[in-house]
Amino acid sequence: MPVRQNSKKLFLLPVLISSVLFSQIHNVSEGYQKPEDPLVAKNLEEWQDLKFGLFMHWGTYSQWGIVESWSLCPEDESWTQRKPEHGKSYYDYVKNYENLQTTFNPVQFNPQKWADAVKKAGMKYVVFTTKHHDGFAMFDTQQSDYKITSSKTPFSRNPKADVAREIFSTFRKEGFKIGAYFSKPDWHSDEYWWSYFPPKDRNVNYDPKKYPEKWERFKKFTFNQLNEITSNYGKIDILWLDGGWVRPFHTIDPKVEWQRTIKVEQDIDMDKIGNMARKNQPGIIIVDRTVPGKWENYVTPEQAVPEQALSIPWESCITMGDSFSYVPDDHYKSSQKIIETLVKIISRGGNYLMNIAPGPNGDYDPIVYDRLQEISGWMGINQSAVFATRSIAPYHEGDFYYTRSKDGNTLNIFHLDEKSDYHAPASVSFLLPEKWNPKSLAVLGVSSKVQWEKRGNRIYVQLPKERTALKYAAVIQINR
Repeated sequence: MPVRQNSKKLFLLPVLISSVLFSQIHNVSEGYQKPEDPLVAKNLEEWQDLKFGLFMHWGTYSQWGIVESWSLCPEDESWTQRKPEHGKSYYDYVKNYENLQTTFNPVQFNPQKWADAVKKAGMKYVVFTTKHHDGFAMFDTQQSDYKITSSKTPFSRNPKADVAREIFSTFRKEGFKIGAYFSKPDWHSDEYWWSYFPPKDRNVNYDPKKYPEKWERFKKFTFNQLNEITSNYGKIDILWLDGGWVRPFHTIDPKVEWQRTIKVEQDIDMDKIGNMARKNQPGIIIVDRTVPGKWENYVTPEQAVPEQALSIPWESCITMGDSFSYVPDDHYKSSQKIIETLVKIISRGGNYLMNIAPGPNGDYDPIVYDRLQEISGWMGINQSAVFATRSIAPYHEGDFYYTRSKDGNTLNIFHLDEKSDYHAPASVSFLLPEKWNPKSLAVLGVSSKVQWEKRGNRIYVQLPKERTALKYAAVIQINR
């Protein structure tokens, strides 16, 4: 999972948070730098058109059905309580966790099945965890043997063993933009959690200033792995770097609680990494999460949506279930809830990166495919109001949410009902944006003529009986 506030606090954060809190968490209020590279700016503009993406956390931890990586971190024991059968002591637990490599064999892995299902549901880019904080590489790195392609891992004998390559090539073929998630900290590496000292928290467990040669080896290790990902895996559109505690000490914001836990310098040399990635992949978007500056090309609220529109590029990463990693019998959000969240995000100018976690067999829970099929039905009717749109004031009024086409000639008004299963009302009334003089109005998914009129700065619409077929959210589209 991406960065945590303080153990359980961010995990239980509601989907809606105030823009003030959002700014404190993600340093949005200060430090954002618009990319100067025209290729990056172009890629970022295209990415903002996509609106809906797929996030996938997957690793050996799926075999235990536990939260990804975090149970290894002593400071997070309070909410990732280790099961006794997985190890009586901390060190037994770590040994058994890392030994999951020797049984990981997701033989049902079929990225084409995933790509087909999520493409129909309207997703247009994918971000895959090439390596999480536990250090297990889901790609064929030459820097470590702790990887899915190691001979220690049963799946290494499968022709699709390099799952990152298979996922990227499959989704790329289907027209998706490709994002590589990568954890800057690596809790398996002896150059980060040095075995000479016990780990205390998520941070490096030694002082890099006191042991500069060791830190240099870790920097080289990280650089080399990111060079592999950006050199050997085809076109990569997004480099999504997690673990924001690995950062120059001077960038720490003391107003942000979790950043106050960083006690030592952990400068990974993002200029060197970023310049290498841009050389390998011209125009690549780089997301150095929570570290404001030229390498955080967009910001990434987690399990949360800001209450107001933001003027900078942003993306909410939110789970379809309760967990970022696979958990048996997870509680998956309803299709209506997913669509409501998508509408809120795009009306405020953001993208929705929805996480779906594959299980140990290499496939999604069957419920996931049901949800994706339901979403695809809604998206087939309403996609013109979703993709390649931008936010427009008033953004949100009561149960109504607004987007506009990029050329400014089409206005989309989404009507939600979060209190119950959606039923389109017989009539609606909503505020028009300033200087809008409508010429035509339609309800997407309704073929019969719709009665409407403009009175002052409001529109009044009578919806025909066909409205009863509308699911999850109704969309009124106005042209001028």
